[in-house]
This record gives sequence, structure tokens and C-alpha cells, in this order.
Amino acid sequence: MAVTAQMVKELREQTGVGMMDCKQALEATGGDLEAAIDWLRSRGLAKAAKKAGRVAAEGLVGVAEAGAKAALVEVNSETDFVARNEQFQGLVAAIAKAALQTDGSLEAVRKAKLPDAGKDVETAVTEAVATIGENMALRRSAAISVDEGVVASYVHAAAAPGLGRIGVLVGMRSPGDKEKLYALGRQVAMHVAAASPLAVDVGGLDPQVVARERAVFAEQARGTGKPENIVDKMVEGRLRKFYEESVLLKQTFVIDGDRSVEEALKAAEAEIGGPVKVSEFAVFRLGEGVGHEGDSEG
Repeated sequence: MAVTAQMVKELREQTGVGMMDCKQALEATGGDLEAAIDWLRSRGLAKAAKKAGRVAAEGLVGVAEAGAKAALVEVNSETDFVARNEQFQGLVAAIAKAALQTDGSLEAVRKAKLPDAGKDVETAVTEAVATIGENMALRRSAAISVDEGVVASYVHAAAAPGLGRIGVLVGMRSPGDKEKLYALGRQVAMHVAAASPLAVDVGGLDPQVVARERAVFAEQARGTGKPENIVDKMVEGRLRKFYEESVLLKQTFVIDGDRSVEEALKAAEAEIGGPVKVSEFAVFRLGEGVGHEGDSEG
């Protein structure tokens, strides 16, 4: 594949690396953007590129709660002006409430009835497009429920209660005091918004992500000229660091900065009155990934 100026520009935007190095990386990897990022990383020229949020989309993320269940939706609009519109805000809040009655899948939410409206979500969005005069779409949705405990939420950059630019849900399992459990869960949700973990624990990480990191670390380590047995130890050490940065329970808890999230949960068990576990989390950042080729959500 011929390397174009646009490909070089995109790689440079994602990595911050110079044009010539970007061109060389793309030529070495046949124009594969992801492989080119790894090529640059393995040579110490770039850190892992974060694609999230590089292409902006307006709208709102909405959260609705019902004790042991909560739902999260993202509704996109063309402009921030519409996102500040009370009618649009009311629509997003109503869609989030409708999502509580579903399994959280996009198709189920689209077909769900809006509270007190007598119409489904898809119809309501279509009518809102005609009324407000701007294209909008329900892009994605999620729901979390627990059999024992609470689902806590956090909304960052709130435009109205339960509506903002980042929404987080955290499933907190415990037989203990629900009010105290929720307060802890909200802190964990704030941590997720700030620290961007990839999974609750190591076992929850995408095996392909781990394999990719391992390959990059191995190439970096071999570049030192050390024997293979030393290379293996270097790779394992770097993987441990990756886990500490990427896995929720192993991350340093941003609320106090002195211990891991796992240690903070353990310390809270006495006050809450029972063992505490994070079952799962979901986080939507407004516009995340919109405009990337292959983005099919919504």
C-alpha cells in the first residue's frame, strides 16, 4: 500500500512523532496504522496512542438509576447549542430512563417505550430531529445490574442532573450498608472517569491487548541486547507495570493517592459491613471514537 500524506498526518496526530519517522513506520508496516504505532513504540519513539476523543461529537451522555440497576446512553447531536437545549436534555434523560427497562442493548433501547410518552425511543428521536431541526442519533447504550448491592454512577461536566460529557456506572456487590456502599461506588466511578481503566481485573483484559503489549515490550527488551532469559524477566516486569496502569483494582485510587483501588475496597469492608466487590463498570465519553473508520456503534 502506498503511504499517503494523509496517513502520515494521522499517525503524527496520534503519536506526536516527527513526519519522517511516521512515514518510515508506515512504510515498514505496509500502511497499517495500528502496526505503525507499535513499530514506533517498540523503538521508543511513541507512547500508546489514545484514539478516544480525537474526533469530537456533540450531544450528551445520560445516566438513570434504580438501586440495583442503572443505565447509560449516549445521544449525539451536531452542535453543542442543541446539547444545551432543554428539549434535547429532556429527551436524553427520558431515553436513559427507558433503557432501565431493557438489557441495555442498543436495539432493545431503540424499541423501548419512553416514560409517559406512548412512543418508542426511535420514533421520539426521529420526531426530535424534525422539531429541533438538527440531526441526532442514539449512538450507544449499556446497563449494569447486581443481585446484591448497588450500581453507583458519576457524571462529569454535568449539563443537568444525570446528563454530561462523561458517564460512568459501577456495579458494587456487597451484603452491607447500601448507602455507604453507594458512596464508595461513586468514588470508584469518579476514579474510572479519571484513570480510564481497561478492565476490573487482569482476567478481564482483552487477550489481544495483552498480546500486543507483550510483543511491544519484548521487542523493546531485545533491543537492549540482553540474553533471552533476561528479556523474559524484563517483559514480565513491564507487563506488571501495564497492569498497574490499566486494571481498575491495581490502579492507585485517585481519591486518596496512597493505595490501590483493591486496598481501598478492602479497607471499607468493616464500615460497610461485609465483603465488597466491583462486578463491572461502564464508561461513555462523549464523541469517543466518532468518525473513525469501522465505528459502527449507533
